[in-house]
Formats: sequence, structure tokens, C-alpha cells
Amino acid sequence: MIQSIACNPLMEAKSALRASLLAAREAQGGAAGQEARDEALARRLMEVVAGYPDASCIGFYWPVAGEFDARNAMAVWLALKASRTAALPVVVAPRQPLVFHAWRADSAMKKGRFGIAVPEEERVVVPDLLLVPCVGFDAERYRLGYGGGYYDRTLAVWPGERKPTTIGVAFESAKCDALPRGEFDLPLGVIVTECGVY
Repeated sequence: MIQSIACNPLMEAKSALRASLLAAREAQGGAAGQEARDEALARRLMEVVAGYPDASCIGFYWPVAGEFDARNAMAVWLALKASRTAALPVVVAPRQPLVFHAWRADSAMKKGRFGIAVPEEERVVVPDLLLVPCVGFDAERYRLGYGGGYYDRTLAVWPGERKPTTIGVAFESAKCDALPRGEFDLPLGVIVTECGVY
């Protein structure tokens, strides 16, 4: 099984592209440039989120490896209406769907799997809007993630009748002409970068 995965040309293509995009993201560098990109992306993201006034719970992600940090934007969104909830994904077991635990700007955090911070309080919620980190993306809104398949598995077994609206979040440097795709890859609803909305 492990050998067949390693020899899979699609997996190899995705892995090579992922490594290249992650290296490019890490090399973007420059505090001033990063701050400008973050501010522009936060502004666009809030504009897109405002287009979903009925959203009551947004799932987002704890930033790793040079990703855009959505925590300030989520804190602002929460402050606008007391009934709103934000949530972070939690890996409960390898190769299992994610669960989402409620988060506030003052939430106590602990180290989760893979060393990623998760809320200490384990209150499970179900987002109706989901911010999804993208290592890479293309104009057709397909996403390249970190290769674990967690979001794909999670969306495949989403509770309730309606899946959440998915908003990919990436820097423009992550845009690709076309991504290698498998039969189970699905496009996101929207992708937001510091330069545009796809």
C-alpha cells in the first residue's frame, strides 16, 4: 500500500508542486511586504465574508508555515454580533474527518496533533462558512493542500443537509496555471488572495 502511494504519478506531481509552492511562500519575506499582503488579504476576506450575512459560525485555521493569519479578521467579525461563533479545526485521529471547536480571541489554547494550536475548551460546533488554507490554487478554484486529505474527508461526511460554503485563503503567489487533479478533487466556492477574488 505505501509503495503504491509513493509510485502514484498524481501524488508525486502534487508533492513536488507543494514543496515548490511552500518554499516560494517562505521566501516571500520582508516584514513590510508581508504586512501589506496581510492587510490587503484581510480587507478582501472581510468583504467576501460580508457577502454571507446569514453565516453564524465560521470555521478557519491556525496559521502555519507562512500562511495568512485570519485571527484578527475573525475577532473583528465576532465582535460585530454577539450570536456569532468562530471555530478551529481539530485532528482527532489520523486520516479521520476534522471536528471544529469554538474559538474566541481570548480562548486558552493547547497543542494539538502536528503541534498546531487548538482551543483548550472542546466545545464542538458546525460551521456554515469554512475558510480553507491553500498551498496552491488555480483559476477554476481547485486547491492544493498539505496532502493529508483532512478537508476532503471532512466535507465528504459533513453533518446536516447543507455543506458549508468554502472560501479558500491564499497569497497570489500560490496561483498556478492548472493543478494536478484526481477524480475526487472538488473546487472551492471562492478563493481570496491579497490581489483578487476567484
